[in-house]
Amino acid sequence: MREYRSADIRNVAVVGHGASGKTTLVDALAFVSGSSKRHGSVKDGTALTDHTAEEIDRGFSINLGCAFAEWMDTKINLIDTPGYLDFQGDAVAGLAAGDGALVVVSSTAGVEVGTEKMFREAVTRADPVLFVVSMLDKENANFDAIYQQIKQRLTSKVIPVEVPIGNGPEFRGIMNLFAKCAYIYKPGTKSGEYEEVDIPADAQDTYNHYHQELIEAISATDDALLERYLEGVEIGRDEAIAGMKEAMKRGDLFPLFVVSSEKTFGISALLTEIVQLMPSAYEMEEIHAFKGAEGDKTVEIHAEDTAPFSAHVFKTTSEPHIGEVSYFRIFSGTVANGQEVYNATRDGIEKMGHLSVAQGKDRVEVPILHPGDIGCVAKLRNTHTNDTLSTREHPVRLPQIHFPEPIVTFAVKATARHDEEKLQQGIHRLHDEDPTFETRYVPETHETVISGMGERHLEVAMSKLKRKAGVSAELARPRIAYRETLTAKAEGQGRHKKQSGGRGQFGDCWIRMRPTPRGKGYDFIDEIVGGSIPSKFIPAVDKGIQEASARGVLAGYPMVDFAVELFDGSYHSVDSNEMSFKMAGIQGFKTVAPKCRPVLLEPLDEIEIATPDQYLGDVMGDISSRRGKLLGTDSLGDARGTRVRAIVPQAEMHLYATDLHSMTHGRGTFTRKFHGYEQMPGEAAQKVIEESAKTKEGELAEV
Repeated sequence: MREYRSADIRNVAVVGHGASGKTTLVDALAFVSGSSKRHGSVKDGTALTDHTAEEIDRGFSINLGCAFAEWMDTKINLIDTPGYLDFQGDAVAGLAAGDGALVVVSSTAGVEVGTEKMFREAVTRADPVLFVVSMLDKENANFDAIYQQIKQRLTSKVIPVEVPIGNGPEFRGIMNLFAKCAYIYKPGTKSGEYEEVDIPADAQDTYNHYHQELIEAISATDDALLERYLEGVEIGRDEAIAGMKEAMKRGDLFPLFVVSSEKTFGISALLTEIVQLMPSAYEMEEIHAFKGAEGDKTVEIHAEDTAPFSAHVFKTTSEPHIGEVSYFRIFSGTVANGQEVYNATRDGIEKMGHLSVAQGKDRVEVPILHPGDIGCVAKLRNTHTNDTLSTREHPVRLPQIHFPEPIVTFAVKATARHDEEKLQQGIHRLHDEDPTFETRYVPETHETVISGMGERHLEVAMSKLKRKAGVSAELARPRIAYRETLTAKAEGQGRHKKQSGGRGQFGDCWIRMRPTPRGKGYDFIDEIVGGSIPSKFIPAVDKGIQEASARGVLAGYPMVDFAVELFDGSYHSVDSNEMSFKMAGIQGFKTVAPKCRPVLLEPLDEIEIATPDQYLGDVMGDISSRRGKLLGTDSLGDARGTRVRAIVPQAEMHLYATDLHSMTHGRGTFTRKFHGYEQMPGEAAQKVIEESAKTKEGELAEV
C-alpha cells in the first residue's frame, strides 16, 4: 500500500451499543473501498474485525479491532469497538486512538444504553461525531422515529445529511441533502453500485423539509453563512460541507447518515463524507497536551514528519505462535521498519521489527509510518498498553487512557491443583491485554481474586485463559475479610508446662485484655515488676498473643483494636525459654479473649450510584435490603438523574453491578471505595460463625 501523510489520514472510532451493526459497518467500509477483498458476516463468523474464537462463538465483538479503507487518496483507519458494557475498556481505548467517532444506532433497537455512554464519552473528549443509522433494510426499521429518539435522548444538535427512500424491506435508496440528488441502489449489488437520479416526486416534500432543516442548522453555527441565508442567497454544497466540518469540531452539529451494511447501501457515500467531514490527524493536534518524561516540563507535540517520534500504545493482544502484538497511534515524527525506539514509560529500548498496519486479523507490512497513523508491531520485549514510545534524545510520556474501574469480583482457582502456577501466569497476561481485567492475591482470605466489568467479561476471560494458557479455572464468591474485636475487659492466666524427660518447658503469664478505639490496632503493655518474668522472655509472650490473635476466637478472623497488659507470671530457672513463654502467651489469649465478649467486624464500602430518576425508588429500596445506610442524594442536573450516596456491607455487594444493571435497564452506574469496619449485627454474625465452623469441619475431614 502507498504511504500516507498526516493530512491524508482519518482516524475514526466506531462505537455504539452491542448488536447495533458496528462490525458489519466496518467490514462494509473496508470492502466497498477495495481495501478488503471479502465482504464478511458476523453471523457466519467471517467479519473482518471479529476473528477470535470467543467472538466467532458468541457472535459479538469482545476486543478492539483495527482495519483501514483507502478512499479519495485518503487512508481511513477504522477502530471497531465492542458495544456491550462488559467490554467498554476497549471502546474507551478506541476513542483515545481516534480523532472522531462514528456512533452507530440500530434502526430497529434505537438508542440504547451503550449508545448513550459512548456518545457522551466522545463528547467529553471533544471528538467530532457522525451518527450512522444502520440496518435500514430490516423489518420494523423506522428512520424518522430513530432520528427523533437521538434528538430527544442524546442531542438536539443532530441533523440528517441523508434521508432514506423507503424503510425496512422497501429501503432502496438515499437522498443526499448536500448533493441534492438521490442514489437508487441496484438490486443484488455487491459493493453498493447505484444510479444517481433526481429526487423522486413522491419524496420531494420529505426532501424539502430535511434540506431546509440542514441549511438552517449549518447557517446558525456561522455568522457569515447566517447573514447570506437570511438574505436569500443560496449556500452551495462546498460551503455547506465546510460549515458543517467546522461546526462538528466545536460540537455544534452532529450529522446523521443512513446505511444498510449487509447490502452495502450508503457505504460509498459514507466513505466520502468521512473524508470530507472528519478532521485529519494534523488538524486535531491542538487537543493533545503532553508532559516530558523527566520532571514536570511540558512539551509540545506536532503531527509533523520532522518532529521527534512519539507514539502511544492503546491496545495489546496475545496471539498463538506470535506472542504479544502492540497497537500504537503515532502523534509525531515517523517510524521505519526495524527502527529502535525508546519506551519512556519503562526506560527500555525496543526494536520495531515487522512494522505493520492491521486489516482485521491480517497485518500488512510497511516500510514507514507517518504522524497520525495507526500501526502494530509484534514481540516487543517490555511494552504494554498505555506505554509511550519515543526517542532517547527526546523522551516524552503521553497522557494515559483512563480505563473504567472493575466492578465485579470473583475468587479464582485452577480446577487442577498442579495448574496453579500456569493460572497465575495466564491471568497476568490477560491483564496485560485488558487493563479493566485485574487480579490480586488477598493474604487475609488466602484467595486469588479477579475483577472485571461484568459477569460476561470474566466468563469470556476464563474462556481465553483455557484457550491461550490451557488452564481450566473455577470462579466462586470471594470470601469477606472480616475482623474480630473485643467489647469488654477481662484477665486470666496463660500457663504452659511440659515434662517429657530431661529438660522440660515452663512459661506462666497473667494478662489483662481490653478493647481500644476503632482503628487503633494492637497495643502490648509491659507491666511486669519485680522480675516475675525475665525481660528476655517478655517479647515472646507478645509474639504468642499476636500469633493467636491472627486466628481470632469466633470464626478464625484476625482480632483487631485491643490492648494487652502483661502484669504477672512466673518462670523456672532451667525449664523456661522463649518458646515456652510464646506458648504461654497463646494460652493466655485463648483463655482471656472469649471472656471479653468478642464480636465480628465487617468491612463496609461507601458507594455512589448515578441513576435515572424513574429508577430512584427501586435503587434506594435495594440499598436498604442490603443492610445499607443512605447518606443522601444529589441531583446531577442532566439525563443521568440522581446521585445516591450510601454505606453498604461488602458482604452484600457481590454482583451488585448485575443487579443495578437489571434495575435501571443498564443506565445506572456506581463507584465504590473502602469505608471502614463496623460491628456486625448479631444474626448476620451468627451465620458467618456457623459457616466458618462448617468450613473448618470440612477441612479437617479432608485431612
